[in-house]
Amino acid sequence: MSNGSPFLIKICGLSTPETLEAALAAGADMIGLNFHPKSPRYVTLERAKELAAIARGKTEIVALIVDWSEQQAAELAAALNPDWFQFHGRETPEQIAALRRAVRRPVMKALGIATAEDLKAVTGYRDAADLVLLDAKPPKDAAFPGGHGKPFDWGLLGGLDPSQRFMLSGGLDPANVAEAVQVTHPAGVDVSSGVESAPGIKDPHRIAEFIAAARKAAAAGQESSSA
Repeated sequence: MSNGSPFLIKICGLSTPETLEAALAAGADMIGLNFHPKSPRYVTLERAKELAAIARGKTEIVALIVDWSEQQAAELAAALNPDWFQFHGRETPEQIAALRRAVRRPVMKALGIATAEDLKAVTGYRDAADLVLLDAKPPKDAAFPGGHGKPFDWGLLGGLDPSQRFMLSGGLDPANVAEAVQVTHPAGVDVSSGVESAPGIKDPHRIAEFIAAARKAAAAGQESSSA
């Protein structure tokens, strides 16, 4: 793991108290609340406040937004008081830096990866964001960002600067997350559709399975690196 920091497991796109409680019970380090209206995981501010009240102090709350202005982001920060912001749009490094100043919280920037060329963008966000989240590029006709349940070629990350701290996302699920951790050595993993029974419907059992598998793989990686 990077810099000896704790391994992070994020369950994104939660939208009900029941599935949020399942994520908390399973030991999620972060939970994501999706404010992109076109996503099947979209939550209103009212619902987000309800979920945040349950999660606060037990896990880190991440607000996911797409191409918002600094004012919009600052207003959400004041209304919801999340621990992190996740930017999942076309935000430039300069915009990310300005947004981070506006929200006054740590921020992560999601970047879509499909080819080795896409990795070149990572360097530009190194100083602007506290963390980068490497996701699969969405299909060209997709209505919303994200990996849409499909992983990218993890072998591409062999070309990444070894000192670059990142979270891995895109097509992860309980069956493949252990391999993903072993291959890519991320600072953490992020999952949404991979723990769902239908688009936007989280499955508590899959959440528990995913977290257990990811945690076991991360622990094994830490043991082998310290041996």
